[in-house]
Amino acid sequence: MDWNRRDTPDALVGRPQGRVDESNWSVFAAHLATAIADAGGRRFIIDLGGVDYMSSRGLRALSTALAAAKKTGVDMALAAPGPAMREILAISRYDKLFVVHASVDAALG
Repeated sequence: MDWNRRDTPDALVGRPQGRVDESNWSVFAAHLATAIADAGGRRFIIDLGGVDYMSSRGLRALSTALAAAKKTGVDMALAAPGPAMREILAISRYDKLFVVHASVDAALG
């Protein structure tokens, strides 16, 4: 899994690439924690367009990040999930836990 980041005046956009699974979920969690700390009151958007699979540990990292974001006043959302990630989010009901935008532009809008 790779991680890229883009900062805008209103948001920090994190973009994981590849699979988030048992071998790298802790790296994913660390990127999420850093991004939340760096967001500084801006929105934090996770661009899922490059993620084709996420294990339960990756989902747990998202839950932990959401709790941390709420504590620090950071508005966190998911964006651009592909078909596989849309299904994973629906099955896990994370599409009810998170605001999920069709695209990063929609999330930034």
